[in-house]
Amino acid sequence: MIDRVRKLEPESNLKRLCELFEVNRSWYYQREQPTQKQLEDVRLREAIEQILLECVGYGYRRVSRQLQRQGWQVNHKRVLRIMREESLLCQLKKHFVPTTTNSQHGLRVYPNLLKQVELTAPNQAWVADLTYIRLQGEFVYLACLLDAFSRRCVGWHLSRQIDTQLTLAALCQAIESRHPQAGLIHHSDRGVQYASRHYVAALQEVQMRPSMSGKGNPYDNAKAESFFKTLKREEVWLHEYSSLEEAQANLQQFIEQVYNVKRLHSSLGYLPPVEFEARYQPVEDVACGGVW
Repeated sequence: MIDRVRKLEPESNLKRLCELFEVNRSWYYQREQPTQKQLEDVRLREAIEQILLECVGYGYRRVSRQLQRQGWQVNHKRVLRIMREESLLCQLKKHFVPTTTNSQHGLRVYPNLLKQVELTAPNQAWVADLTYIRLQGEFVYLACLLDAFSRRCVGWHLSRQIDTQLTLAALCQAIESRHPQAGLIHHSDRGVQYASRHYVAALQEVQMRPSMSGKGNPYDNAKAESFFKTLKREEVWLHEYSSLEEAQANLQQFIEQVYNVKRLHSSLGYLPPVEFEARYQPVEDVACGGVW
């Protein structure tokens, strides 16, 4: 019966068919006198599914790297084939995007210092940005700071208000957790939340150097944009948060237990940020985020 269904529907999911007819996938292959490669594919499928249970939004390249870290001798083409056969490739939806940046103000705009330096270790530069998070019936706003060298999220805060208090809360958390030395570059867009006198004063108090993206050039802050893309694809878009508190709890778990500690980053040689940082210098763990 399974063979008949697969013949009529070539794209049908073998795992689901085996569950429907209450048979084991290993048995399905064994009855055909499977090759060693087919039996290994069964074990590989199970390993892939386990990885995706822990890192829901992983694509086939990161799954391949994680398998290799676990000792599998496998290339990305084989992983892609299996994920395609099992319908495990991500299908993303586009969402309405509210405005989070208001750069129409008369406050001082600082030059872009980040493009003038070559980073060689953590805590030389941070990148800051804002995004929205959809709840049921409303939007809330997330401010984050990343270490520009390791991509580690070092500070974040969630609020219903998109104002300077939001960005200051994330900044204070980052300062308390990392204790940066004087001269660290703080890079952001030109939004009023980062250009405000209160925010700039907080930077200057700990001798950070403000740096801002060029006008109309979001690629200057590409690392922060990449982080938000990952956050939404692998956490936010997979859930419907009913409250600010639920979103807070989920984001805390993803940022501090998955993104910083487990998630493999292609730009870091497929290492998690915490592991990448450990190769340079010990740093303190990031504290928990708060809610306004």
